[in-house]
Amino acid sequence: MKISVFVDGANFFFMQKEGLQWFADPKKILDYIEQYGDIEDAFYYIGRDAPPDARQDAFLKALPTMGYSLVTKQIKTIFDSKTGRNKKKANLDIEIVLDMFNTIEHYDMAILISGDGDFERALRLLKARGKKYMVIATEHFVARELRDVAGRHYVDLKDIKNQIEK
Repeated sequence: MKISVFVDGANFFFMQKEGLQWFADPKKILDYIEQYGDIEDAFYYIGRDAPPDARQDAFLKALPTMGYSLVTKQIKTIFDSKTGRNKKKANLDIEIVLDMFNTIEHYDMAILISGDGDFERALRLLKARGKKYMVIATEHFVARELRDVAGRHYVDLKDIKNQIEK
């Protein structure tokens, strides 16, 4: 079975930092996924500071050596008038969905690493097109809509900790 992996980097980071309080090794995640088939593509979507700080830059440079194609967008700073604070944002949801459908002929199964409910419709459309899918996320960081559509095709990061922890 041919697999494509789509990682929502920001969502994945916050799942680990705030939900799990431990970090997964991106390479070990690909190793885990290989039990389901051959990985054709693995895309990692992430906002990039301009200029990136040293730690972020090192991480971004390491991802391609682990097997990921890096898709970045410059982080924008947006003033939130309600809080009086600046928020940093680089939403890559549309890039993820476009890549899912622009590469649909290259895979049999899409694996989404994100808990963002915005992907619920994309997964339903993949299913309608005869594609298999899996969602990897964690409790309290997976939207109900995404969890509902994933059903038995859901893997909680905490359940595979011993295989993927850094």
